Amino acid sequence: MKQQANQMRPGQVIEYEGRRWTVLKIQIITPGKGGAFIQVEMRDIKTGTKKDDRWRTADTVERLMTEDKEFTYSYADGENLVLMDPETFEQTVVPGAILGDRLPFLEENMTVSVKLIEGDPVAMELPQHVTLEVAEADPVVKGQTASSSYKPALLSNGVKTLVPPFITAGEKIVVKTEDGSYVERAKG
Repeated sequence: MKQQANQMRPGQVIEYEGRRWTVLKIQIITPGKGGAFIQVEMRDIKTGTKKDDRWRTADTVERLMTEDKEFTYSYADGENLVLMDPETFEQTVVPGAILGDRLPFLEENMTVSVKLIEGDPVAMELPQHVTLEVAEADPVVKGQTASSSYKPALLSNGVKTLVPPFITAGEKIVVKTEDGSYVERAKG
């Protein structure tokens, strides 16, 4: 199925140069002169090699149709992730690299959506948000304006993010799995 390059999203599978690629990250860049273009980081499904490429927004790419299937994450086995089919209880092994930078957000017993092409796992999507504990947070600097200044914090999964000044170590917060950005304080 053809689609415009600016319609690509992380987790999609495209065919490019005769190979299948999973889109890991996209960035739309608008230079001062000329038209906008899309910078795409993608991973070859068979070899696992990463590649950066760019397209103009008007370019078209071949998006492959995938079948989505829900799995429950069980555990990591070296570089691989072991998933369980909640209906048949069969185990499926996928490479950890399938998640790219989002791997630290994967938690035991999390329900994930795996994209399959002809039964082979090619991409995995996590829930949009996860709740994590703040392991460390810098102290608030007096006189900082609360509206615009975020401070660095380290989450319990080892990911660094920026949080509002009122967040302290030990609090649970909701973050986006796509980029680790702060959403809100966890309720309850």
